[in-house]
Amino acid sequence: MLSKVAGYALDAIKSLSPTQLSFIQSLPKAELHAHLNGSIPISVLRELAKESSISSEAISKLQNGIELNEIHDFFGLFPAIYALTATPEALGRVTRAVLAEFLDGDTPQCTYLELRSTPKETPAMTRMEYVKTVLDEVEKYDKDQAAFIVSAGREMDEESVKECIGIAKTLKAEGRRVVGVDLCGDPLRGDVDMFCRHLADAKSAGLGVTLHIAETKDNPHPETLKFLSIGPDRLGHATFLNDEAQSIVLKEKIAVELCLSSNLLCKTVGSLDVHHIRDYLKHDHPIAICTDDILPFRNSMLGEYALLMASAPLGLGLSEDDVRRIAEMSMKCRFT
Repeated sequence: MLSKVAGYALDAIKSLSPTQLSFIQSLPKAELHAHLNGSIPISVLRELAKESSISSEAISKLQNGIELNEIHDFFGLFPAIYALTATPEALGRVTRAVLAEFLDGDTPQCTYLELRSTPKETPAMTRMEYVKTVLDEVEKYDKDQAAFIVSAGREMDEESVKECIGIAKTLKAEGRRVVGVDLCGDPLRGDVDMFCRHLADAKSAGLGVTLHIAETKDNPHPETLKFLSIGPDRLGHATFLNDEAQSIVLKEKIAVELCLSSNLLCKTVGSLDVHHIRDYLKHDHPIAICTDDILPFRNSMLGEYALLMASAPLGLGLSEDDVRRIAEMSMKCRFT
């Protein structure tokens, strides 16, 4: 696994002693913000590319590392991956690989995984078939190991958002392992009022609700407040909350999914020294440390936790007790 890690995460890992690394690996921890298509092992994508007539130039770029200047650059990486996973067979294959990447082996990356993905409609499958294909793989693991979050993208029209939320509600009612819904995608697109209506509907149906929120400086504060008004259970990133929004999050104890490498590589945070995790730690606020997309960011759960423990400037220099407390928080933030 270490050979797949690079950048900030690898530097932090290398700075820790074997005893410290063993401590991190021994902690029960939950990965609550992992995107399926951004977590596929490069070896599996290479295999799919070889079997496909689709050009794999983009796959080669991912393999060799990426240079990101703004978070918007991130969204251009994935059309090739979507094309390679457009059949139930390929989707099932990559889902198996991602689950194994996090949960299998002598030292699994995490104890529990809530995998998330936006259902894609392709010539080979409907959105419902997409979700069922993923669930067929997720449900091969015990319920205390893995579950699924249905995402809706901010670039979607209302009919598509309604369909995604409806799929989540239907499958939850049938006893399938759908535990929540997520709003993701390009952070500057979409009708906020429309999203709020359908997310509130999901919450009323007993689904957990998590939102990518305030990801960029360009996200207007009234939009953030509107999203918070529906009472989300968790927030993704929450990087640019103003004082009013921050006070609501702290007062309501809304858990925050934090992705350190992602923030640094996307340059939404300048350094760990100014990362908003420090505010949450100061207030003993519930957080979960997550990977976001291990494929482009070349990180791991070990690497993200190493960033907590490594001494400055490579990490936050937290104590074992602090790191243990953060891991415990992640387990308490699960939707199950």
